[in-house]
Amino acid sequence: MADQSPSERFKSEMPAIPGVGGAGSRRPAGNPAAKLVISLLAVLLVVFLGARWALRPKHADPPPANHQPQIEVPSPAPDPSTLLPHATEFNPGIAGTAEMAKPWSSKEFYFRNALTGDNIPALIVRLPAGSASQANGYWAFAQKSPFGNCQLEYLTDLAKLKSEYGFKNANHPMVGNPCSRTVFDPLRMTNLPGNVWVRGAIVQGSDLRPPLGIEIKIQGKDILAVRAE
Repeated sequence: MADQSPSERFKSEMPAIPGVGGAGSRRPAGNPAAKLVISLLAVLLVVFLGARWALRPKHADPPPANHQPQIEVPSPAPDPSTLLPHATEFNPGIAGTAEMAKPWSSKEFYFRNALTGDNIPALIVRLPAGSASQANGYWAFAQKSPFGNCQLEYLTDLAKLKSEYGFKNANHPMVGNPCSRTVFDPLRMTNLPGNVWVRGAIVQGSDLRPPLGIEIKIQGKDILAVRAE
């Protein structure tokens, strides 16, 4: 203390702070290995987050409602029987005289059996003799065979009568039973037991009687089916 000058004696000393060097001290250099580890960890974190984002579950969007495929269901075919006249007690009309004016013209219809309620398939034929405005100008009959389940057919093709029925003497349309090959002549009458005359005499075959007849009446220009045998 005795050797210090007065100026040095009153000069304050700088406090010593741990970790802080003096004016002439140098900072130690950073650790390169630590920086490398930190960089690698950052890269790994980025890769991990990117992989999780890429593998996240994806929900497919439902197709728009207006693009859904539609199956077209065809409408059922109309029942042919509904297109034919149905003669009943209160509505017996089956045809008009104008549509049946041509000889040998025909038309199918159904006749309602008042006792059983069944609709019987039937046919009306315009005969070449008689007037279209008179009932005797027509022949109407049930198309079911009187004894059996065969459907009678109206044969206007004379070649078919020869080839399928073996009937070679036809010169006008006939009615045939395809099961027994019986042929009925619309122009001929026959007498049944009880002195009952009916149309459609048998000219070939083994059937017991002609088709069941249906009574026809003319009312103005309408043809009515009013009663069956």
